[in-house]
Amino acid sequence: MDSDSDCGFGFAFNNVHFSDRLLRIEITNDGEITNVDSFQDRKRRRKDVNARAVGGENEKECNPPASRVTELHISSPILAAKSPFFYKLFCNGMFESEQNHVTLRIEASEEAPVMELLNFMYTNSLSSVTEVPALLRVLIAADKFEVASCMKYCTRLLLNRPMTLPYALFILRLPWTLLLADFVKPLTIAARHFLVMHYQDITKFPPEEMMALPLLGIMMLLTSNDLMITSEDIVYDVVLKWAKTNYSFLEERQGILRRLARYIRFPYMTCPRLKKILTSDDFEPSVAYKLVLEALFFKAETSLHHRAAITAASHGQRFIERAYTDRPIKTVEFEVPHQCNALYPSNRIYSQKFHLGGQEFLLSACCNKEQPNRFHQFGLLLRAQVKGSVSLTVDYQFSARWKPTQEFVIRGRGRYKFTGDESIGFRDLFGTSWASFIGEDSPYFINEVLHLRAELSIRV
Repeated sequence: MDSDSDCGFGFAFNNVHFSDRLLRIEITNDGEITNVDSFQDRKRRRKDVNARAVGGENEKECNPPASRVTELHISSPILAAKSPFFYKLFCNGMFESEQNHVTLRIEASEEAPVMELLNFMYTNSLSSVTEVPALLRVLIAADKFEVASCMKYCTRLLLNRPMTLPYALFILRLPWTLLLADFVKPLTIAARHFLVMHYQDITKFPPEEMMALPLLGIMMLLTSNDLMITSEDIVYDVVLKWAKTNYSFLEERQGILRRLARYIRFPYMTCPRLKKILTSDDFEPSVAYKLVLEALFFKAETSLHHRAAITAASHGQRFIERAYTDRPIKTVEFEVPHQCNALYPSNRIYSQKFHLGGQEFLLSACCNKEQPNRFHQFGLLLRAQVKGSVSLTVDYQFSARWKPTQEFVIRGRGRYKFTGDESIGFRDLFGTSWASFIGEDSPYFINEVLHLRAELSIRV
């Protein structure tokens, strides 16, 4: 039964007249509960302490501090009804014995939330707990002592609080098993949504803020398909810097990066950056080779894109494209209606930069209208960024796959001498109006994807 519908027994809490047991709570100073107050995710490292008493001087330092004891009069039926933990504690042969007390050992940092939890089991409320950190501590205690009604109650209160960045980070530092609990999943989802929206453009935040994110925070950002970035290279560089900042030992860092690799979209990284991975110690050589080879096969095989839904299940999200502001280079694909419709009436979308003959190039797809009385058309342009005083002559050819043969058909070709930052191409690639190009009967979209190919060669 939901705790909200249960009758309260607040009058019986710590009341000897309504109790059948004495609960002895031993409070020690060793260890600590998960610290939800810490904004930064500090890694705990074990220290080798070798304290030796010399002539009795350090005897006090070597002996562990004595525990404190708090005693409460409790009703075992009330606690057992609320918690499987207490049910097992009381039913472990104690009802048949003459012993009328039980002992519970907790850490000092757990004292306040455990006392609140015990009070909740009598009253079905947390009237004195209002702040988010305190509610999270009670939630952790409720999970530890298996009080599902309190977990549900805390989650409901927390979901009613306005989400903030510190609040979201507090939640993401909860124990992993707790975040996956059914009662807590809505809270986890809300924190993830806030974090992804807050850090949608990861390039505009100070590096130290990004480096302070917990592991789960980085993982949640990497799962987002909506990061506002020019390319996956930037995502990888941020993740690599975060790993180096938080994990100084190479083997430990490689293990973390291997764990995060399933969320990094390697097939959408540029070839120069993939090549750099092969010559670095970011991953073990066998792992780096596998990731890069997989990415290159994806770039080479257009059909692999259509198997993304199948492969993503076994390979994480590496084959799912993000909403890049610069489109990754392979066979250029535009999905209808979302991406092409977004070009109308005068927008454009760019590919990632690629290199040829020592110079930078990119492709630009656009919707344009050359004359006021003309229809809008689909255009495809090649842009070169030739640096210095050199010139570069390029032969270019644009093709598109076409129904019913589904073969690539040449739509335009030419030769141009680039001397600076210039664009060349075809502003009406298909020789038809925008409405015909995007229409339901359009022969240019195969399985709702427009396939374009640009072939370039340098004239010597």
